[in-house]
Amino acid sequence: MVFLFSVGREAVYVLHRSSLSIPRSNSSSPQSFLSIVWHWTLNMTESFINISVDWYNIMESKHMDLFLIPTVLLTSVTMLVNPVLSLCILCFPSLRQETRYLLLANTLFADMLFLTVNLAMVSCNSVGLKMPYTLCKFMMVSMVMTYSCSVLTVTLMVVDTYVAVRWPLRYKDILPPSRAKKIIMSLWVMAAVCPVSLLVMFEVVMGRNQQSCPLCLVLIALHSLEQKMKVGVHLYFIIAVSLCTALIVYCYIHLYIITKTSGIWRSRYSRARMTLLAHTLLLMMYFVPALVFAVELALLKRETKDDLGVWIELVNMCVLMLLPRCCTPYLYILRYREIYETVQQVLWKKRHQSQRSAA
Repeated sequence: MVFLFSVGREAVYVLHRSSLSIPRSNSSSPQSFLSIVWHWTLNMTESFINISVDWYNIMESKHMDLFLIPTVLLTSVTMLVNPVLSLCILCFPSLRQETRYLLLANTLFADMLFLTVNLAMVSCNSVGLKMPYTLCKFMMVSMVMTYSCSVLTVTLMVVDTYVAVRWPLRYKDILPPSRAKKIIMSLWVMAAVCPVSLLVMFEVVMGRNQQSCPLCLVLIALHSLEQKMKVGVHLYFIIAVSLCTALIVYCYIHLYIITKTSGIWRSRYSRARMTLLAHTLLLMMYFVPALVFAVELALLKRETKDDLGVWIELVNMCVLMLLPRCCTPYLYILRYREIYETVQQVLWKKRHQSQRSAA
C-alpha cells in the first residue's frame, strides 16, 4: 500500500518560508474559516514533506534500493504461473463452471495487477525516477483496491468451501457460476471504497501542492492526516480485518465440527489436515501485511528519524505483501488435481506443437 512521488529538498525550505501565520480571531466569517483551513492543510503538507525527506535520506544512506532484487524475483516467479493458471480456468468449461475456480481466477487477476503496480513503484523509487502526481494517485488507488479485493476474495473462498460442505445438495443452487460472477463484481466495488476514500484524504493532505517529493509513502501521508481522520482509517482497518478473520474462523470451526465424524482427521498427515494447514498459512500471509501496516501507522512518530520504521515498511512492501501472491498459484496447482491436469494438458500441448513445428 505504498506509493511514490519525487521532489527536491528545496521544497521543505520553500514551504517553511511560505508558511502563513494566521492571527487568532473570534470572527466566524467565511474568510476567517477558509484561512484556518488553508493553514491546517499547509501544516499537514509540511509535515508530510519533512517526514518524506527524512525517510528518503535514510534509504539513500542505507542503500535500501537493494530491496528491488527480492521484489523482481518474487514478482517474476509469480508471473510465470499466474497468467497460465488464469487462462486455464477461463478457457476450460470444466473449470469455468466451478464457483471456487472463478473465485481463484479473480484472486489471481487482482494479484497480477497488484504485483505490476508494486513493481513499477519500487523500481521508480530505486532508480530515483520522478513520478507525476496524477500517476501517483492512479497507482495508489490501484494498489489499495487490488490488495483489498484479494483479501475479500480469499475470505469468500473459505465461505464457498463452507457452503459446499454444509449444504452439498443445494450448493449448485446457492452459489451457481452466474451468481458468483455478480458477487465478484460486488467485491471489486467494495474494494474500491477504501482507495476512493484515501484519494479524498490525500487530496486534502497535498492541497494545491502537486509537486513531486523524494519519497511519498501512503503510510506517511496517512500519518500526516488530522487525528480524527487517522482514527477513521484505523477503524476501517480494524473493522475490515476483524470481520474477515471472524468469518474465516467461524467457517473453519464449523467445517471441523461437520467433518470430524467422517474420519478424515484421524491421520496426522491426511490430505484434509494438510490442506487446512496450507490454507491457514496462506490466509495468515495475506492478512499479516495489513496488520503490520496498521501497527506502523499507529507507532510512527512525527519528529523522529526512525531507521527501524523504514526497514519494516520496505520489508512489508517488497517481501511480505508478495509472498502470499507467490505461493497461491503453486499451492492450488499442487493441491487440486483438476487444475494440475488442466495445466499439464496445456503445457504438454504447447510442447507437442513446438516439437512438431521444429520437425
